[in-house]
Amino acid sequence: MNKPVWIVLLLVGLALLVYGITASNSVASETSEALTGSPTNKAMWMMIGGGAAALLGLIGLFGTRTHRVG
Repeated sequence: MNKPVWIVLLLVGLALLVYGITASNSVASETSEALTGSPTNKAMWMMIGGGAAALLGLIGLFGTRTHRVG
């Protein structure tokens, strides 16, 4: 893939990660955490998905470098 795709994936992943962290500090998530011991599922999935997307974006940007001949 081209570099812009990896950059977009990284930025979307970071945005989801930040949004998930913010959502985990919401009143609903705090209440859920107090009762169940874990934040809401929505906040957890946003953090997991955002972290995975950001990691894939980083790997795509700085991972393997292929040199084309010709």
